[in-house]
Amino acid sequence: MTAAPKQGGGGGGADAPSNVVLVDGSNVAHSTEGERAQVKNIVAIRDKLREEGLEPIIVADAALRHQIDDANHYEQLIDAGEIRQAPAGTDADYFILSFARELNASIVSNDRFRDRLKDFPEVRDRVIRYMIVQDEVVLERRTKRRGGNVGTGGGGGGGAAAARGTVGGGPKRPRRPRK
Repeated sequence: MTAAPKQGGGGGGADAPSNVVLVDGSNVAHSTEGERAQVKNIVAIRDKLREEGLEPIIVADAALRHQIDDANHYEQLIDAGEIRQAPAGTDADYFILSFARELNASIVSNDRFRDRLKDFPEVRDRVIRYMIVQDEVVLERRTKRRGGNVGTGGGGGGGAAAARGTVGGGPKRPRRPRK
């Protein structure tokens, strides 16, 4: 897959976001609780992103090939260029975050990347969280998070999912005054 380079160099920020989305393949494959890493999770996320007109780039740890449920299908995806494997002995997170910065792209992952926040503070605004239930994918899109705390549950918007009522769940109750 190819992506046009951004004008004005790397660093993210003011440049318009691209239609490229980095996918944390290892995180996605392991997202089914209590089960072995599943290739169908990666395929479901890839297909959902493509349906939305986005260009997924899936990056996975080299060790995933030894943990995945359907090794033959996984290897076919690697051979077809659908999945990029990080070099053995390295952390795919670094490559995901670096490519996202260079391409000004979002990242599909439920990883909070806490160990990388110092070097990649913009990751808070790039991550799209997801759930896969009965092979259906729901992507959570937030605009800006209030207070800058990752995972606080606060956050503006919710994007199109909030507008459709698929995230959040109902009207907000008024806050009780503090004593």
